[in-house]
Order: sequence, then C-alpha cells, then structure tokens
Amino acid sequence: MKRLSVISAALLLAILPASGKYNDYRGHNVDSLERVVAKWTPEKVARASQAELVELNNNYRNLMLGYNQLNGVKSDYYARKALEISDSQGWYYASQDAYRYIGLHFYATEQYDSARFYYGKALECVSKIETGATSFTNPDGYTEREIDDAKSALYGTIGNLYNMQDSLDQAMEYYAKAGEIFEKWGWNESNSILWYNIGETWVDAGAPKKAEPAYKKALEYALAAGDSLMIAQAYKGFGNLYQSQGRTVKALRYLKKADSYFKNHKQEEIVFREETMDYSAQALRQQRTRLLVGLAVVVALLITGAVITLAKRRVSGRPQTAEDVSTPGHGQGEGPGGSKLSQSDGADDAGRGRSERSERSSSAAWGRPETPKLNDREIAILKLLAQGCTNSQIADQIFLSPETVKWYRKNLLLKFDAANSAELIFRAKELGLL
Repeated sequence: MKRLSVISAALLLAILPASGKYNDYRGHNVDSLERVVAKWTPEKVARASQAELVELNNNYRNLMLGYNQLNGVKSDYYARKALEISDSQGWYYASQDAYRYIGLHFYATEQYDSARFYYGKALECVSKIETGATSFTNPDGYTEREIDDAKSALYGTIGNLYNMQDSLDQAMEYYAKAGEIFEKWGWNESNSILWYNIGETWVDAGAPKKAEPAYKKALEYALAAGDSLMIAQAYKGFGNLYQSQGRTVKALRYLKKADSYFKNHKQEEIVFREETMDYSAQALRQQRTRLLVGLAVVVALLITGAVITLAKRRVSGRPQTAEDVSTPGHGQGEGPGGSKLSQSDGADDAGRGRSERSERSSSAAWGRPETPKLNDREIAILKLLAQGCTNSQIADQIFLSPETVKWYRKNLLLKFDAANSAELIFRAKELGLL
C-alpha cells in the first residue's frame, strides 16, 4: 500500500530554503502583490534595469510561494514567470528555486516523470552555482551555506519522489544526503521533520523496527531545536507506530502528548490534529475489542467450569445399582418421572448445554460488526472512491491536495480493516454506507 501521509504540509515547509532569500507570503493576501506585477508588460520588462528585474523576479517568487498551498496553477504560473527572468539573466540560484517549485506542482498531480525532469534542471543550476556562477546580487558568488541550502532542499524533494514511487533505497539515499547537510549546519527543525518522514515511511512499509529509531531521532532533533510543533509531530509518530503494533496503552500515552499541543493550535494544525485523533480512536477501538474478547473468553471458561462441576456432582451423587456394578460404564439411573438416564446421555446433555451457553455468550460479546464512525469529508471521499475517481480527481472536487486525499484514504482502509480500495468499497456497501 502506498505511503499516504509522508508528504505532509510540514515536510513541504521543511524543504523550503532555510536561508530565507525572499518573503513568505503563505497565509497572506497576495492580491496586492499581483496588482504590482500586473503593471509589468513585456515591453516594460525589456527596458527594466538590473535592480528592477531583481525586484520583479523576487515578487514572482513570492507569489509562487504564496500560492503554493492555495492555488497550484497560479503558483506554477508565477514560477515560470520568475524563470523567464532568471534564466535570461543567468541567475542560477533563482532558477533552481523556480525549477524545483514547478517540479513540486507536477509531483502534486502525480506526474512523476515531469517532476523528475524539473528537479534535474534544478540540480544543474546548483552545480553551476557550486562551480562559481555569480549574479547581480551576488557578484562574488554564493556562500557554502547558500549552496548547501539549495542542495538539501532538492535532496529532500527528490527523496520524496522516489518514496512515492516505492523506490525506498533511492529515497533513503537522498534523505541521507539532506540529513548530512542539516547536521552540518545544525538545522535541527529540518532534521526532525526529515526523520519523522522516514519513520512514517517505515511504518507504512511494515518495518516497525526501522521506524522506532527514526522517530527517536525526530524527537531528539525536535527537543534540541525547542520546537513545540516538531515535538508534537514526533509524539504523533510514536502514537502511529505503537497503534499499528496493537500496543494501545503506549500509543494513547504519546497521542495524548501530541494532542496537548495540537488542540491549542486548532486553526494552524487542523490536519495534524485530525490525524492524531483518528489514531487515538483506532487505539481505543482496539482496546475495546480486546476487552470484549477477553470478557467473552472469561465468561466461556466460567460457564464451562460450572457445567463440568455440575456434571461431576450429578455423577458422584447418584446411588449405585447392581446394574452399575455388573456393567461398568453402561449403568443407568432413574431420571425424572422414572425414565432411564445413562451417564453418556447426561454428559451429552451437559455438553450440549455448555456449548449452547458458550455460543450465546460469544455471540453476545461479539455482536454484529460495528459501522465505523466517519466524518463528512471521509464520507465524501468514500463516495468518490466508489465512483472510481483517482486521488487527483478527488482532490480537485473537494479542494484538497492529493497528499491529504491519500492520507484520508489510508485512514478509511484502517477503519474498515480493508487491504485495498476494492475491499473498502465492498465493506462500505455491505454496511449500507454506499
């Protein structure tokens, strides 16, 4: 099954350039900035000075970033507008940034070959920077930190690409390259998110022994950074890991720690809180199921013991007859109303009673399969899946990113205990949800 939550919003933030070459317009009103750049006609751009081109290029890149989570089409458009200027001027640092974002937009729509092409173009730009390319704003070239900044961002995105294509060895190779740079410069927040992502990857790949040390690394870097969001993310990762292993008590302990942060940041971290609460609900369902099974077993054992004790008392308390002595194992006693009752008949009756009572107890404990509790968004996604829609088609219809749709899809599979989408749809129909 595909990893569905590894490319979270937090990870996308982590792969932004750490050195902050331009303003972060995420969550801001970008209309005013659009009105500024709209005044630049092709003729005006052709007559612009170097300083004016630098400002315009930065504005385009600000819009590229500002629209990245809001409108992928517009973000891609402004990335290409920025690229027109930086490519013509030989500004390779600005170009690698724009190429990477264009690749991210193809990645978001699962066009992985196109994404790889633009990531490759970005790497070419970084190589030119590394060999001494300069720009109007950097006439002496770029510092080692700036170069490492660009390289680590690219390594992270390329690692994510291979991750989603199930090429885990290659993904881990690029994650390791990014991690070396993060370690070199002490970028603990970036390293925390990187190791959290690796932990999520191993959980989804069914390798909990590799996931646990990854989450430990994520928590260590988060604590070193003193970043509350990263710490909460690491706790959520542990909760996901232990819940997937059925270690519900330990899972709930970590999930409670994570939610203590997310519930105080409902607006900013709504997706992460929903994910944490879903993991908690799954762990609680597992606990309840185990309790019911344990209770059913105890009740069945008690009933069985009682039946056996009663049967022994009947046999030992019955008066012996001459026929009992002369025919061992075949003696008969008087039943109610003078009817004959053999030992074997009594044992059979006791066995039947025991079986029936055990069966009734088991049925009462288990009952019919529970219908999973779904929120409105999960119901909408379930219906679209039943119509045969892809992740991208669903994302377009309900205004989410494909990665968020994949995350919801994973949770639906877990809630219905389904191995794939076909089984998920079958069970939903069986329960009358479709």
